[in-house]
Amino acid sequence: MNIKFVKLRSGAQAPRRQTPGSAGLDLCACAPTEILPGETVLIPLGFGTEIPLGLAGFVFSRSGLGAKKGIVVAQGVGVIDSDYRGEWLVPLRNLSQEAYQVAPGERIAQVVFLPVDPAEFTEVESLADTQRGEGGFGSTKG
Repeated sequence: MNIKFVKLRSGAQAPRRQTPGSAGLDLCACAPTEILPGETVLIPLGFGTEIPLGLAGFVFSRSGLGAKKGIVVAQGVGVIDSDYRGEWLVPLRNLSQEAYQVAPGERIAQVVFLPVDPAEFTEVESLADTQRGEGGFGSTKG
């Protein structure tokens, strides 16, 4: 898979895989930023992309940054659509009790590219019965 990208700021770096077996490509900040405790800040990555139709980029927290420093992607998972051409920004939330300094070039998140199938909805009068039915939120007792 080849994804075209354009640098929009100095210091921008292409996403990169750290090992051949890595599912995600690391995303690096391109500007210094401070995130205060409990604060959410948009971190600029300084590049835009042309993701092929049928794919989307899913932005996840880096496990080490979250577990060791309490810095996570604010909405859980970010989605970069194939038709988005603007600068990539990652909203990071500081869950710790201490201010965190993001350094230029620091790996702050990771992106995984996955196929997406455009869903269509059809209104019907009723849904097929299943063993589970309308049970939710722990109803399977698993």
